[in-house]
Amino acid sequence: MPVISFVSPKGGAGKTTAAILLATELANKGIGVTVIDADPRQWVCRWGQGDNIPASLNIEPFHRPDGGDETAIIDQIEDAAEKTPFVIIDLEGTANHRIGLAVSRSDLVIVPTQPGPMEGESAAEAIKLVKSQERAFRIKVPFAVLMTRLPAAIRTRIERNLVEQMQSADIPVFQTQLMERSAFRAIVEQRCTLEQLPPNTYKLEDAIANARSFAGEVIAMYKAQQGKQDERKEAAA
Repeated sequence: MPVISFVSPKGGAGKTTAAILLATELANKGIGVTVIDADPRQWVCRWGQGDNIPASLNIEPFHRPDGGDETAIIDQIEDAAEKTPFVIIDLEGTANHRIGLAVSRSDLVIVPTQPGPMEGESAAEAIKLVKSQERAFRIKVPFAVLMTRLPAAIRTRIERNLVEQMQSADIPVFQTQLMERSAFRAIVEQRCTLEQLPPNTYKLEDAIANARSFAGEVIAMYKAQQGKQDERKEAAA
């Protein structure tokens, strides 16, 4: 079952919001989802304390064992994968052994970032972490950069330049971009899903369409990667 991790060294990149949007879009379709909140700030767990969380969505903090055994994240990921079809991990931004292990067990790593020089450097750090785990475990870890918190009305020159730089470096970038939307802020503040916000508020239809487009592209990207893996297995057989 797919394990999808969100990694961003820089705070404010929209990492947790993106993870919540993906989890709720899947859960609203009746798909079982477990979110492992491995960020010390525990924003997903706080959001999950609301009364409006979908029944098929399970949220659990990273169970840090006594003695600080970082390899425990592997057991938690495997246990979650046995319970639900999807596992989503909200990881802290700093590189450490636990984050590396979670990345190495991921079927897709999503790197949320905003346009800008500092943000681009942070995304590069996250990608470097993914690449280091590929070398360490001799595996392929699919990843893609997700542009977040963009102005809904215009596409800025800084954003265009950053996307072009990544594409020229063969770095995968989501076609869907998560815009700066009051509805996305509202679901975190009110601890609910987009569909549970009052209708005719927050430009809700646009926000829902944006979230669904993102979730659809995540699923399509995962399926494409699985197809490539199957082809490699057939070629090696």
